[in-house]
Amino acid sequence: MKTTQNTLQYMTGFGNEFETEALSGALPTGQFSPQKCTYKLYAEQISSTAFTAPRAKNRRTWTYRMRPSVVTGGDFVAIDKGLIRTSPGTDLNCPPNVLRWSSLPLDRSTGDFVDGLTTIAVSGDARAQIGLGIHVYRADRGMGKKVFYCADGEMLIVPQQGAILAHTELGRLHVVPGEILVIPRGLKFRIELPDGPVRGYVCENYGAPLELPERGPVGANGFANDRDFQYPVAWFEENDEEHTLVVKFCGELYQTTLDHSPFDVVAWVGNSAPYKYDLARYNVINTVSFDHPDPSIFTVLTSPSDTLGVANLDFVVFPPRWMVAENTFRPPWFHRNIMSEFMGLIRGTYDAKGKGFEPGGMSLHNCMTPHGPEATVFEKASNTELKPERYENTLAFMFESRYVITPTRFAMESECRQRDYSKCWTGIKKNFDGNP
Repeated sequence: MKTTQNTLQYMTGFGNEFETEALSGALPTGQFSPQKCTYKLYAEQISSTAFTAPRAKNRRTWTYRMRPSVVTGGDFVAIDKGLIRTSPGTDLNCPPNVLRWSSLPLDRSTGDFVDGLTTIAVSGDARAQIGLGIHVYRADRGMGKKVFYCADGEMLIVPQQGAILAHTELGRLHVVPGEILVIPRGLKFRIELPDGPVRGYVCENYGAPLELPERGPVGANGFANDRDFQYPVAWFEENDEEHTLVVKFCGELYQTTLDHSPFDVVAWVGNSAPYKYDLARYNVINTVSFDHPDPSIFTVLTSPSDTLGVANLDFVVFPPRWMVAENTFRPPWFHRNIMSEFMGLIRGTYDAKGKGFEPGGMSLHNCMTPHGPEATVFEKASNTELKPERYENTLAFMFESRYVITPTRFAMESECRQRDYSKCWTGIKKNFDGNP
């Protein structure tokens, strides 16, 4: 087995047309598919948008590899999908209740990244390429010679505990809690664990690829900056040992056996590639006068839908930040809205929730389901002296979608579901007395 011996290296810039080669001259000059490739490689294009998508939206990458991906050990065969579920078909009605879960435990028998995928909720329709799936991943070992790709959607991975090392067809990315990893639809990868057991969240985006939101009146700066997104450089294995390839396709898992490593891309050029982003680099925009802004002002990435301004998926982050609003109820206000909100906590506390929302935990507030600060939070925020305050020990996020998000049977029946969640508002009482 031969492996390129470069240290982890990254290129920067969101959605750029990158070119990178692990061997000098592996990239053809002036064309993508020459009659014969250098080093006797094969040219293969990977497209994560339609061929005819507008130039600004078009995503594709040309790879130059030892074998084309069509070389497999034969037909894929169906395997047990464990606790992985895909929309439609969760076999449950979706209640309009507020829902919250404690963190799923990290067991020693969890297995690898794929073994430990547990679906919490889904929306839309993967076959129609709308909506999303929300999973928790847990793993106590690396994938070794198992390789995975998801044909149903792009994967947004949010580590909560432990670092992951992603080996992909286009290179390697080391990702720690506080960073995110995005892997395009259909790209092969394996997850190794450099520092022991891991846990985190996955949003499987069935819809349009994630992109940076427009800044609008904010202007040229603020939010996430293109330069801070990191892409891998070319890296390959020349490995003719047996590998297992697992595929998620139309909600089911299938596998086949390869007689080689699929990480044999010697060079690539294009703009559809895995990337990571450090959430600490997100430039928060917040109010400096009054009223709490809509959560959309904290959007890092968005998957647009066919309705302008209404997202298939928004990835929203609530990082450390200053709160300075005057004469204002500073936490998020009580509200009902058309979007469905799934929240998770990476570390610390979230300002609108009490002790029940812990790192690794989750909550779901669906379309038009009323929610807002808990009773104790409301009392404190209503009566505290308003001084500039730094929210330091916090990093929460939200997957927000135009589609109703349906919890799975596992999520509804899990011991981690907090069945008394709604009681956190029972302390809110009527204060009205007719006097101004």
